[in-house]
Amino acid sequence: MRINFLGAVVSLAVLLLTACSEPPKGESSGDSGPGKPVTGKNAFWPMYKSAYTWASDMVPIKIESKDAPGSKNEPGNAAMWTATFGSQRRHEAVVITYSIAAHPPDIVKGINVGHPFSWAGPTREALAFQTSDLSVDSDAAYKTALAQASAWVKKHPEKEASFALGNSSRFSGPVWYVLWGDSKTGYGVFINAKTGEVAKPK
Repeated sequence: MRINFLGAVVSLAVLLLTACSEPPKGESSGDSGPGKPVTGKNAFWPMYKSAYTWASDMVPIKIESKDAPGSKNEPGNAAMWTATFGSQRRHEAVVITYSIAAHPPDIVKGINVGHPFSWAGPTREALAFQTSDLSVDSDAAYKTALAQASAWVKKHPEKEASFALGNSSRFSGPVWYVLWGDSKTGYGVFINAKTGEVAKPK
């Protein structure tokens, strides 16, 4: 089952590039040693707290795993995560990063708050989601997705999984998109973030 990237992932790509066009401001834990890769939810909550400080009316739009130089991701866990939040009152969005290790000058260990950028509000392809709908963590989503992708993964053992969580009108709620390889030649599975089941577009 080969499927395209979640619409939210594609529609926010330009916004993410805009947000990263300047060196971000961040805070470091003071410990230069790398930690262990973490799940999406474990990284999300510290980022959510920082986003609330930025704007009390903020809403989460997207969570995405990243690679961190010098650190290796593990199944369902990543060395670095980003989360995008939007504020209707400010007409802005911000990308916040959580990293287990520092890689100067662009990546600091811990929470890293980017520069706000213009945001017109949710769209059908990139809806906000409720934190109460984020019941299933990335490690559990990985296990369910792997059961679907096992045959493909066995043929391509060098391909690692990446994770993106978002919400769009195509689904009944937020979904994890677990992708091995890339969107053109890889294998992806949508997992309902509330139930943990394989999600099908409407």
